[in-house]
Amino acid sequence: MRILFVTHRFPFPPRDGARVRAFHSLRHLARRHEVTVLAPVRSEEEAKAGAGLAEHCHSHRSEQLGRNRALAQMALCLPTRKPSSLGYFHSASLARWARAKLAAGAFDFAFVHCSSVAHYVLGQNSVPKVLDFVDMDSQKWLDYAPVKPWPLSMGYGLEGRKLQAWERHLAEQFDLCTVATRREAQSARDIGITTPVEVFPNGVDLGFFAPGSEPYEEDHICFMGRMDYFPNEQCMVTFCAEVLPRIRQARPAARLTIVGANPTAAVRKLAEIDGVTVTGTVDDVRPYVRRAAVAVAPLFIARGTQNKILEAMALGTPVVASDLAAAGVDAVPGEHLLAAGSSDGLAGAVTTLLSNPSERARLAEAGRLRVATCHNWDSAMARLDGILADHIAGVSQRAA
Repeated sequence: MRILFVTHRFPFPPRDGARVRAFHSLRHLARRHEVTVLAPVRSEEEAKAGAGLAEHCHSHRSEQLGRNRALAQMALCLPTRKPSSLGYFHSASLARWARAKLAAGAFDFAFVHCSSVAHYVLGQNSVPKVLDFVDMDSQKWLDYAPVKPWPLSMGYGLEGRKLQAWERHLAEQFDLCTVATRREAQSARDIGITTPVEVFPNGVDLGFFAPGSEPYEEDHICFMGRMDYFPNEQCMVTFCAEVLPRIRQARPAARLTIVGANPTAAVRKLAEIDGVTVTGTVDDVRPYVRRAAVAVAPLFIARGTQNKILEAMALGTPVVASDLAAAGVDAVPGEHLLAAGSSDGLAGAVTTLLSNPSERARLAEAGRLRVATCHNWDSAMARLDGILADHIAGVSQRAA
């Protein structure tokens, strides 16, 4: 098949959650099909870095969208029913190109990753179309609203409600929708989506994220993730204020390394705390995670799958997560990772692993095995193959 693959961020190199799922999906499809990737880029540097995608697909097309242009387009959406995030990722030229090619019969199938660019293919019903929501963005914005100060709280609430209506509208225009977790599938049904919604999970590159031979460092805790992403910033500020002091009551030498690109001012300020290191952008997160005795994911806002949990488990570093973050991975708390719903609970779980090498070793082994069994990309892509095969067969039968 000739597949048009549309995504909201240029999916190469696959260094963060916004790109990893898209990259592995398109690379898998490209092994048996002719895949053309369509995506905006934000800068010349991103375009140059993304040149390596050429060896993983038939062709790719992009347009650079500067920040000022994106913000202006967001502002134009404010007085309308369209969500502002649609404006942030909108390229009129890419949308025109996609619709013209679909109308001319250049593609047999359209796969859209993320609702923010789904409008690129709206109105083109000559081919089957699948929308991979990944997670329901509307619910994330609605989660933000109660924890943001006014007037931001009002803005996030408004955007969440607009997105919720937009997601329902989009789903009606697609033949099938997919998400990353069962929880997100339920969220889709809860907001009134009636289009079939299927689940295929995120995976981990087990060859790349593999345990090392070097020993871990006692009392070393790490967190990894983009640090300009509000849920990451929020959880680390709270962790340093409420959880780390509790850990140090039992383990005075405990120290924390926050690994991730673009730390905000609030995150950089955490480096002033004794024993806290903020790295900023690093070339490779793996050495930091491997050296840690424990990886933490104490998020208060978590939608979909937290790749940081899967990657740490794959690296053989045991994970302590919030109950909410742990719910996004196929793992059993107490068996494959530790989870808690309070600062006291998180501190107790981390302290247990810092103080008990045998329990740490048990969870490290169990976590790695669980990821290899339930979150490897081969099994995730096999699931996607089955979903698409069933869907295309159904479309063919209805057409006949």
